[in-house]
Amino acid sequence: MTYQAPDQTGKLAIVTGANSGTGKEAARKLAAAGARVIMAVRTVAKGDGARREILARHPGADVEVRRIDLADLATVEAFADSVVRDGWPVDILLNNAGVMFPPVRHETTDGFELQFGSNYLGPFALTIRLLPILLKATAPRVVTMSSGMAARGAIDFDDLNWTKSYNPTGAYARSKLADLLLSQQLARVATAQGWNLLSVGAHPGSSATGLADAGPRMGGKPSLLFRVAVKVTPTHSAEAGADPMLYAATAPDVVQGGYYGPRFNLVGGPVKANFTAKAKDQQVAERLWSESERLTGVRVAA
Repeated sequence: MTYQAPDQTGKLAIVTGANSGTGKEAARKLAAAGARVIMAVRTVAKGDGARREILARHPGADVEVRRIDLADLATVEAFADSVVRDGWPVDILLNNAGVMFPPVRHETTDGFELQFGSNYLGPFALTIRLLPILLKATAPRVVTMSSGMAARGAIDFDDLNWTKSYNPTGAYARSKLADLLLSQQLARVATAQGWNLLSVGAHPGSSATGLADAGPRMGGKPSLLFRVAVKVTPTHSAEAGADPMLYAATAPDVVQGGYYGPRFNLVGGPVKANFTAKAKDQQVAERLWSESERLTGVRVAA
């Protein structure tokens, strides 16, 4: 039995990477619960296809597709500007989209290592740009998708973008630790500023999506270890993988700075998850926030 969100009528939700996998399932279930959903996707044609699938299952759903490429900060700015211009308060932001394990180093449009740029810097910039319209909502929530791999990550401020010795697993783990640190630091900022905003993290466990297939084929061949691991690791559906972030976005007992994942870590229904100790390092979180402002040129308005 998967998680069913409470009534979301009257709320506006933004879901990145909503054309497939956990993003599409989260968008579908939010729309089914009555939310108006903006499906923020890199490829509009794929987003339109996902929208048609959602409408086929839920004909009354209020879903629209808008383009964003988290590997291109200009499109992040354009997307955020369009949402702010609309003037509708954003109740839920799900930072879901990501890329995983490209075997060779790629760069974003802005020159960042692809996983760090797409999985972390893009969502950071999007979140900060949307803060003015998020704070117009009654009880906004920002949910940032991390991973169990965060525990294996390390923030190396001397080489955040892996220019010296690229490692696909290490780069992914770093990006997901950064996401978890972002969720924690935004929670601290919100509390210090007196904002009625919840910032929480989530992870999908081992979810059967295309994420683990697409990245390893970007310019190289997946390692034998990776191919074996994919086959033997227990998995659950994309819908089940979406449930922790959906729970974090809608459940009444969610707490500021919380972290949510599957009950049995890899699979199972959503529950409060355990943090890696690295995600609790406030000094690292504060420095990473400052570095992210410098790298993206995006800051919280005074």
